[in-house]
Amino acid sequence: MAGAIMNGTKLQQRAAERAAELPGAGLEHPFGEGWEVFKVRGKVFMLLTQVTGEPMVILKADPEDAKSLQASHEHITPGYHMNKQHWITLTPGGGIDEKLVDELVTESYLLVLEKLPKSQRPVDPKTFGQSRS
Repeated sequence: MAGAIMNGTKLQQRAAERAAELPGAGLEHPFGEGWEVFKVRGKVFMLLTQVTGEPMVILKADPEDAKSLQASHEHITPGYHMNKQHWITLTPGGGIDEKLVDELVTESYLLVLEKLPKSQRPVDPKTFGQSRS
């Protein structure tokens, strides 16, 4: 069952917690104060900021998934200061819950992993998260 709708602090906190669970993920501050940048093997997969006054989570997304998410969620918009086809921004409210945040953070991470050479991947993006039988 989906979790509760999250306010801005909870939204960013949950996204950061999920990112910290991902193998090889790390937090950096290359853009200075006000930006938390999560990377895997030097490649960005998530940004957290409040530079507009509203808490935001910026994630990589498949272009078709991004369109669908934006059409079905008022609080998912094109990526703030990023490529609008390949990045989305989550803001608090309207159906954004813990489960959705976890899924979108994980998907962003996996999209970045897929572009890395196999030797640099901390996990296989095709099998990551699948339960073992």
